[in-house]
Amino acid sequence: MKITARELNRATLSRQLLLDREPLSVLDATRRVVALQAQHAPSPYVALWNRIAGFDPADLDAAFTRGAVVKATLMRITLHAVHTEDYQAFREAMQPTLYASRLGARFTASGLTPADGDELVLELLSFAERPRTGAEMEARLEQRLGAEKKAGAWWGLRAYAPLHHAPTGGPWSFGLRPSYVAAPTGFIPTPGRASAPGALRTLVLRYLEGFGPASVADVAQFAMVRRAPVREALRALDGAVERLEGPDGTALFDVPGASRPPADAPAPPRLMAMWDSTLLAYADRGRMIPPAYRRLVIRSNGDVLPTLLVDGHVAGVWRPVEGGIEATAFHDLPPHTWDGLAAEARSLSTLLADRDPRVYSRYGHWWAKLPDAQVRVLP
Repeated sequence: MKITARELNRATLSRQLLLDREPLSVLDATRRVVALQAQHAPSPYVALWNRIAGFDPADLDAAFTRGAVVKATLMRITLHAVHTEDYQAFREAMQPTLYASRLGARFTASGLTPADGDELVLELLSFAERPRTGAEMEARLEQRLGAEKKAGAWWGLRAYAPLHHAPTGGPWSFGLRPSYVAAPTGFIPTPGRASAPGALRTLVLRYLEGFGPASVADVAQFAMVRRAPVREALRALDGAVERLEGPDGTALFDVPGASRPPADAPAPPRLMAMWDSTLLAYADRGRMIPPAYRRLVIRSNGDVLPTLLVDGHVAGVWRPVEGGIEATAFHDLPPHTWDGLAAEARSLSTLLADRDPRVYSRYGHWWAKLPDAQVRVLP
């Protein structure tokens, strides 16, 4: 079966709850979309506001507080918010990547070995049975290793060790200075470069449920894992996945019976969070981002700006300003689209009012580097 580029776009929007907001709980929605990008604390909230009918940010506060949704370093070695039941399999699947990256050259330059790292993980997890600040974790490592080794050790271990970010309060549950707590399941990664049996298969299947149909390269890009193990995982999943043909002939894989709306399914406008996972989940970013706009919204240092989604594709960027939401469109938009964006802006402004009306303001310097475009303040 062959699938078109537009059908792929609609499949992503449907799986990611972007065709219609659905009356789901925070926990159910988080599982449906697999993982919420969480480098910046507001992004999981804005992401769920885009997806849940009647979203109440207090529900996500509560889920973080009780550990039902956890924030940790996972796919692409970056922070994600995931359902607690997904955490261990995702972390086990990421073991080879995290081991190579965080116990590699920069870690060993401090005079430590990967074996030292695995030993230190056990000590840090014991120390972090209750939330600890970064300063407390570094002080513990300094006490154990000395001042010269602590910085390199903490750089590697804060991402490699199975630590969750502990809520610290503030408008979005987490502040700029994180605290850490051991994964409550008692999970300890298997030493070395190998992932636990079945973990990558679980991650691949969950990815396809939330982002499929997708290629081997797409899965590898989403997680930052090597393609060969992804191929092996897909072979092991034979019967649980089906094979399709992409618009350029690329082999795609999907979960049988998963939602694939028709190409003409209407897609309402959305104001997407910074680093929304849909923009980063594929090797071919063109599924959501027109090639001409990719460098405008994914900046040179990796920042992914909050975007306008129009007919399922990025059409510009947005930011809060005095008086409303400033929308910058990279091409002409019809009046009904502006009306839809204005309705979204009113809803988003209500969400932000009690939290952080100038969300993402620290990234405002990127707007000076945008080309001339249509700019409107949506009050």
